[in-house]
Amino acid sequence: MIASGSGRRLILWDIDHTLIETRGLGSELYANAFRTATGSPMVHKAEVTGQTEPSILTATLRLHGIAEDEPHLSRYEAALPAEYDRRRADLAERGRVLPGAQQILAALAGRPELVQSVLTGNLREVARIKLEVFDLDRYVDLDAGAYGDDDTDRPKLVAVAQRRASAKYGTVFDRDNTVVIGDSSHDINTGLTGGAHAVGVASGGESVEQLLAAGAVTAWPDLTDTDAIEAFLLSFPV
Repeated sequence: MIASGSGRRLILWDIDHTLIETRGLGSELYANAFRTATGSPMVHKAEVTGQTEPSILTATLRLHGIAEDEPHLSRYEAALPAEYDRRRADLAERGRVLPGAQQILAALAGRPELVQSVLTGNLREVARIKLEVFDLDRYVDLDAGAYGDDDTDRPKLVAVAQRRASAKYGTVFDRDNTVVIGDSSHDINTGLTGGAHAVGVASGGESVEQLLAAGAVTAWPDLTDTDAIEAFLLSFPV
């Protein structure tokens, strides 16, 4: 039975530049997967911030004059996770967990009133591998999240995660009790357009002021103030 007004909150984290950084390895693996999927080298790079993997591929195919067809997408969706799986050690060495990310995820994971998952443009398997490599997967319920292979339109992923979390936890998750946390104005727009509150973290390329101007209910310079972040998310109105 699905209940409303239970006091539970759904926390949906962006991954890249919010929780972790691949420090250039992600672009390298993307280029490798593009070559595998199309047989051509990647010469032009599409905008990736705030986009889903399928939409990034479509834009990149267009830049190269390559047909935007299902076979290319299917091959790419198989090739990219394979690249990440093969290069786990490199990801661990070259990438990093952003300051405070592990600590706040661990703190929130211990709170029964919170359901903690991810909302990301990454393919589901890529998201899983990234979080596993940095030992962050144990803090989030990946079955309650939403991913780039669920929908090419990122704001629609909010409803996907809400449906999954509602079905699993027996609580109605909607705009009142869902928070999307990310590092870009695209993440803020995803939350607000998709049906959630949005919180910014200035750990990517945008400042606290830019994230607030985009509509974030609040924004943090990073994730290092565990106590303050936890207190905010626990007291946020539902």
